[in-house]
Amino acid sequence: MGARVLDGNKIRDQIKAELAGQIRDLKAAGVTPGLAAVLVGENPASQIYVRSKVKTTEALGLYSEKIEWPATTSTEQLLDLIARLNAREEIDGILVQLPLPPQVDAKRVLEAIDPGKDVDGLHPVNIGNLVSGRPGLVPCTPAGIIEILVRSSIPINGARAVVVGRSDMVGKPVAILLLHNHATVTICHSKTRDLAAVAREGDILVAAMGKAASVTGEFIKPGATVIDVGINRLTTPEEVRRIFHDPAGPLGELEAKGSVLVGDVQPEDVREKAGAYTPVPGGVGPLTIAMLMANTVKAARLRRGTRASAGSRS
Repeated sequence: MGARVLDGNKIRDQIKAELAGQIRDLKAAGVTPGLAAVLVGENPASQIYVRSKVKTTEALGLYSEKIEWPATTSTEQLLDLIARLNAREEIDGILVQLPLPPQVDAKRVLEAIDPGKDVDGLHPVNIGNLVSGRPGLVPCTPAGIIEILVRSSIPINGARAVVVGRSDMVGKPVAILLLHNHATVTICHSKTRDLAAVAREGDILVAAMGKAASVTGEFIKPGATVIDVGINRLTTPEEVRRIFHDPAGPLGELEAKGSVLVGDVQPEDVREKAGAYTPVPGGVGPLTIAMLMANTVKAARLRRGTRASAGSRS
């Protein structure tokens, strides 16, 4: 029997159905949660992400506003925009799509967002709340990973969890969330000695290195649950042959679509060794936008002094 596939699309749909009920209740009380998405420049991937986020917002019946500014925008202009969005009562969430152009001080811009409207959960106040276990807005991808584990009945309490990657957006916050859920957590990275041996200790392995198929079979404890956060696009036959043991299928996909998506985990190895795993695409990715929606609804509740939904772990 092969490894169990943890279907992110199915879990996303569950969360969206739950949110739809919460949004109806808020609207009945005269509140329509609102999200402002700020896009600077013409990065094609960012445009796709923002379009998808706005589309999901509107489909759920939230108020949505997309603000697109040119790549020449300055830090001061963005700070002025953030100040105006902070002051607007109908905006509950502010999302600044990264990366920003090189002349913009991204840290200053993100730190200018009202922590109560920081639906990406990256403001130092929200990170502090996360670490200390206080209510707040949690980074979307890490929150989504916990939803996948909990809703798939993967035991976290008492499990050994290994997080490969230490980014502020994924590695560090998911490690803290796993700790709050009573896992014993190891964070490792490119400087970790004998990285594969450390990773192999994990009952739960979270791969967030940002490098295509860098987590191979030797990293995976037989029967472990593997959460693959990476999204990497292969565009040449050489890359496909280097990564896949049996490249025939992926080479066909490359020819048909022009690219092949792989995560940070070697896809054939994980199917062979894991007990359960998230595929790429269709695993962690769908949860990131779902949790952004959950954070927008949560922000609307918290800002208006109503208790966050008891059913939400975000």
